[in-house]
Amino acid sequence: MIDKTAREARAIRDARTLFAEALTDLGLMEPFFHRSAEDIDHLIEAAVTGYIDSMQEQAARKERTGTALDDPIPF
Repeated sequence: MIDKTAREARAIRDARTLFAEALTDLGLMEPFFHRSAEDIDHLIEAAVTGYIDSMQEQAARKERTGTALDDPIPF
C-alpha cells in the first residue's frame, strides 16, 4: 500500500493482534517473534492487497451460478 490513509495504517496496526493469534494457533510464532512491526505490517499489507485485488477482479466478472444454464456451451 502506497500512501496509506490514517485509517488504513490504523487497520494494519490493529490487525497485528489477530495475525499474532493466528501465528500462535498454527505454532508459527517463533520465527516471527523478533521481527519488527514494519516487517509484520509488510506481511499484513501483502495479504490485504492480494485479497482486495482478487475481490475487485472477481467483481468485474459475472459470477457463475452453477446451474446448467450458466454454462456457455449448452450441451
